[in-house]
Amino acid sequence: MRKLLVFIFLAVIMVALVATVLEMPTFGEPGNPTNNEVSERYIEKSIEETGALNVIASIITDYRAFDTLGEATVLFVAIAAALSTIKAHSH
Repeated sequence: MRKLLVFIFLAVIMVALVATVLEMPTFGEPGNPTNNEVSERYIEKSIEETGALNVIASIITDYRAFDTLGEATVLFVAIAAALSTIKAHSH
């Protein structure tokens, strides 16, 4: 019974993932969400709006600072958890 439930659960996840991939927009299509006005604004106005000399640095530190802080926090917590697990099992 347990194996059947696991199989059904994995099948549902697989169907959901395949459905998600099938709904994705075609790669390189101009109307894709990745090809929108936000990236154009970042490229055209980042130096003017932020005063940074580097476009990439201005995007990371000014426009996407909270997102970058969140990513750094997740990485720090993951590394701390891995190190504490390794240290706990080494004794």
